[in-house]
Order: sequence, then C-alpha cells, then structure tokens
Amino acid sequence: MGSIPASSVGRILNHYLGGCALVKSSPIPPKKYQCSLPGTGWQAAYLEQGQGIPILMLHGFLGTSDNWLAVMEALAGNYRCIGLDLLGFGASSHPMVEYDIALEVEFVRRFIHTMDLSPVYLMGHSFGGWVAAAFALAYGSDVTGLFLAAAAGIRDDSFCGRYDHLRPLLWSTPIIDWGLTFARPIARWCNQQVTFDQLVWFRKELMTQPAARSFLFNRLRPEDAIDTVERHLHQLTVPTLVVTGDQDETIPLWHSQTYADRIPQSELVMLSDAGHALPQTQPLELATLMERLIHQVEPNPFR
Repeated sequence: MGSIPASSVGRILNHYLGGCALVKSSPIPPKKYQCSLPGTGWQAAYLEQGQGIPILMLHGFLGTSDNWLAVMEALAGNYRCIGLDLLGFGASSHPMVEYDIALEVEFVRRFIHTMDLSPVYLMGHSFGGWVAAAFALAYGSDVTGLFLAAAAGIRDDSFCGRYDHLRPLLWSTPIIDWGLTFARPIARWCNQQVTFDQLVWFRKELMTQPAARSFLFNRLRPEDAIDTVERHLHQLTVPTLVVTGDQDETIPLWHSQTYADRIPQSELVMLSDAGHALPQTQPLELATLMERLIHQVEPNPFR
C-alpha cells in the first residue's frame, strides 16, 4: 500500500494528460440500453461508449449511470466504458424487495456475465464503491482492477441517527407530500428555499428508488451494519486505487484510509479542493487515475 499526497496529483495529471496524452475522449456520445438478466426477471439499464478493455462504472446512492457521463467521455476514446444503473435505481428494475449489498452484488454479477465482460475493471463511487469492493471480495476472478472513489462500506456508527430527522420522508403516505406543499411558502418566507427544495428532491428520489428507501429504512441502528467490508479487505487480491477528496463532507477521510491500509495491492490518492461528487466535479482527474491503474496492470492495454 502506498499513498500520494494532494500536492503530487498535479504532476501526475500533467504527465498523463500532457506528455503522454493517454486520456482520449470519444466523439460518439454514449447510448442507453436495456438488457434482460436470465433467470431473474430483472432488466438492467446501462450506458455504453467506446471500445477496448471494459470498465464498468457503479454510481453512488440516489444516483444513476448518468453520473459517470463526463468520466466516460474522457475514457471512451481508448476503452469500452459501461455505466450501470444498480438494481432499484435509475431505469433498471425496481423489485419491491428488501435491498442489501449482497443483492446488488448478485445483480452486478449477472450483468457482467450476461454482457460477457469478465474480467473487468470496476469503478465505484460512494455506495457504488461499496458494491464494487463487496463484488471484488466475492468474485475476485471477475475483476482485473478496482477503483474506489469516495467509497462507502466502512462501518461507522456515527452515521446512525444522523438522518433521523429525515425519517418521515420515508413514509409512503400522501400526507408527507401535502405537508411539503403547505410548507413551501413558509420556507420561502424564512429564506430556506434551497434547503426546502433539497428535501422535496430527496422525497421524490426516495419514492421512485426503492433501493434507496430500503437501505435507509433498514440501516438506522449500529447493529444493522452487518454487510460492511472492513473486516475482509485484507483478502482482496486485485490491484486497487482508492481516491478521495480533501473536502469530502459525506465520507470521512478515514474510510478511504481504511480501504488503502487494509487492501494489500492498493494506493491512496487525495484530490485537492474536491468534495464528494467526484465523477461530476473531477471527471478528468478520475479518468487519468483510472488509466494509470490500467497501465500498471496491463502491459499493452491498447492491443
């Protein structure tokens, strides 16, 4: 395990974006597809762009594959980039079941084998990083390299109770929506329109993404954290790059440090002046670092 301080990232980007010019965007925009996963009744929605070595990208909580568009654009000139809507999110199937990480891992496994992607590079952001790490632990032979961007999945009891005040937004009753409607003018009068709009958006996403609602509802106590991965990371055998932003207020730095410290073949990169939404705010940096990981693993990635 090694680490790269924020001050060194600029030199890395200059090398990979400048002299070597490895990151090469594609003029052809990604297309959205659907595929059936045999034996499940599930539909998987995904974006695809480019050709070459496959990179599968897993979005964060309350996200979709669209979150990866800028990263895909930066990498698709040389690689086959696939952004997957996880089960219960986006345009993939929304079965009314109790969601957990094992279910998402199974969804990813079936998608990889249906699409004949194995072995594949996995990029995961936040919640998607948790799924990616859990997948690599369960099916390491299907993973060539692992890229974890601001990854969740490390047990942190301080998270429990943090969002208790939002619990009513999980209730499937129109009373909540009526209450929000009546509260709008009050929020405007109190100069809280931005915060109110965030609550309305959050409510809408929870009602349309059953996976998000299920995860929040079933993980409100410390004893619910039964599928975090910190105890098993030493078993990972795939080359791994862990990336975090020094201004991330969602996933604490020590979570990324735990990943990097416990995964044998890992490296930690901290991006300066970067928050949590790395795929949207630092797409070129992520693309450059992803390409560096590939070049460390592949002797001839453009064969």
